[in-house]
Amino acid sequence: MIGRFGPATRSLAASALAALAALAAASSSAAQTYADRADARAFAAEMAERHGFPPREVERLLAGARYLDSVVTLMTPAAPGARSWQRYRANFRTPRRVEAGAQFWRQHAAALERASAIYGVPPEFIVAIIGVETEYGRNTGSFRVLDALATLAFDYPRRAEYFRSELEQFLLFARESRADAASFRGSYAGAIGIPQFMPGSIRRYAVDFDGDGRIDLRASAADAIGSVASFLAQHGWIAGAAVAVPAEVTGERYRLLVDGGVDPIYRAEELREADVAFDETVGEDTPSVLIELGSPDAPAEYLVALQNFYVLTRYNRSSFYAAAVRELAAEVKAAYAPR
Repeated sequence: MIGRFGPATRSLAASALAALAALAAASSSAAQTYADRADARAFAAEMAERHGFPPREVERLLAGARYLDSVVTLMTPAAPGARSWQRYRANFRTPRRVEAGAQFWRQHAAALERASAIYGVPPEFIVAIIGVETEYGRNTGSFRVLDALATLAFDYPRRAEYFRSELEQFLLFARESRADAASFRGSYAGAIGIPQFMPGSIRRYAVDFDGDGRIDLRASAADAIGSVASFLAQHGWIAGAAVAVPAEVTGERYRLLVDGGVDPIYRAEELREADVAFDETVGEDTPSVLIELGSPDAPAEYLVALQNFYVLTRYNRSSFYAAAVRELAAEVKAAYAPR
């Protein structure tokens, strides 16, 4: 025996000390606020220099922001093999969502028709986006936007630059709205209101469509409707054009062209020459791309996507998302009957 303790006793003592050290570190981390961190203080200084915010005001807001581990978890991409078009689509092609969409259309028909006339976007696509995003305003998110954006700006390295920009835009938007930044609730990514706009999109694309002198995406369905249409139009929506057409693959050459991209970088004729069969009325020079909608437990489905499909992916950069909006739009339109 060496000294007073044998190896086992020394090991237990070391474990206890390590546990106490970990507990102390956790307590210190929990006590620390974002305002105590150098990166957050640098952000506050940038807000002061670029936008005239008093640094202490930004630091006060960040001192009240909480790190949310659930936000980081929800932001973590799913494994590629876990994605299923059939499961994704089933979330939105439900009788409840279709009927609620038709009801939303009837309730806000005047605003939808006006938005369509001004921006060239059919009402069913405006309705479908709002339906996919928040089920027509029923679920706009319960996360405090300040917490979500601070977490992602300072503790999510994968996209920290983007979310610091959105945190900047959020604080500017709150100041312009004369609203308390801590009062906003939204998605785990910091999206706000009935159409789930990120703060930067609110400042760039949202419109006061009800004419009350302010933009309110949290409570005004008219502002949400006009803002969705404005967003799509400013991203290149082509009035009167199709979004996508169903396709079949008849050989193997199509594999050279289906790579997960959504940009319509091919001529329609190039897709036809690559064993893709689709509506012959799509002109041979029409910008197109082949979209594969895969499911682990079912055959893939295919679309030839056009410019307006690409525009839908500017709202959410996912081919599944744009395809779901397209299908929900068609079903809501079929269910809609003006009173």
